[in-house]
Amino acid sequence: MPLFAPFKIGQIALKNRIVMASMTRGRTTNPGHVPNELQVEYYRQRASAGLILAEGTWVSRDAIGFINVPGLFTPAQVDGWCKVTETVHQEGGVIFAQLAHSGAVSHPDFFGGLPPLAPSTVNPGLRAFTPEGFKDTVTPRAMTLDDIKRTVADYAAAGRNARDAGFDGVELHCATTYLLPQFLNSEQNTRQDAYGGNAEKRCRIVVEILEALISAWGPRRVGVKISPALSQGGFRPTEPTVETYDHLVSALNRLALSHLHVVRAAGDLTSSPIATLQDTVGYYRKRFEGPIIANLGFDRAAAMAAIDGGAADLVSFAKPFISNPDLVRRFEHNLPLAPPVADTFYQGGAKGYVDYPPAD
Repeated sequence: MPLFAPFKIGQIALKNRIVMASMTRGRTTNPGHVPNELQVEYYRQRASAGLILAEGTWVSRDAIGFINVPGLFTPAQVDGWCKVTETVHQEGGVIFAQLAHSGAVSHPDFFGGLPPLAPSTVNPGLRAFTPEGFKDTVTPRAMTLDDIKRTVADYAAAGRNARDAGFDGVELHCATTYLLPQFLNSEQNTRQDAYGGNAEKRCRIVVEILEALISAWGPRRVGVKISPALSQGGFRPTEPTVETYDHLVSALNRLALSHLHVVRAAGDLTSSPIATLQDTVGYYRKRFEGPIIANLGFDRAAAMAAIDGGAADLVSFAKPFISNPDLVRRFEHNLPLAPPVADTFYQGGAKGYVDYPPAD
């Protein structure tokens, strides 16, 4: 069964094609955003995945947009992640860091009252999880060219820190409603300079960051995750979305990437401006020349079908890995899955995090 067969990303050997998707779990409960012993145990338990994509991790203080999420911008954070990667490797696992910046979906509570940075002064109409609970997003500050230059450098520095922390590679978080999808969106990005106004310019910051990361890591150690079909709050696909992502994927083919991670459409796109992306994974399978990881709502049967049919090379799972640390074994032996406890998804301690037992 190909789902359980080995696979190679560049020179990295994966023992199966089951990927643990990045998930924000909110367990880094310290002011320094330093991974702790809970994270060490959490990732150790799930090291049977062919590839672990660690939780979205802040590349700088400006990037913060959710409570109790770790970073990769201080020496203490690097030391904390070293313990995680060492443990995963001892268990025979492979782990990539996912590098993230929240942009407009953050909140002034994280920045001493200052609005967060974003491509343009457009409120995304979402909610941020702050130290005082969920709050509505606000109109952000439009990034200057110097802000953009500094942000690209922040990603590059975080990439080097990930390498020093012992990760096997990095994935660029260019999905959901975060900073980089904001740049790719023609409603969230209303700039008329080198970083906005047409598809090529909207993609520019993503390409610059990937080039910087590949410079730090070398070929086939850097991947990227996209979700062009996502619609959430005031963040939605627009008429230029398909053209913009077509341009982006064409640019990705010129880079030595490890993979493209594609979040498929969650609903019917028939009446939307992106109806052509209904089969999101299949659409980009035809356009991207490297390995494809498919994401969102897969079960065992659907994952096996996607790989057997050639639609994807690997499949990533999020919620199933929360409550089934031994998900690979359960899939391999077709064992029932334990349901997760939603109340502990984004906050709490060990409960609902490292206390799910393996199958008998």
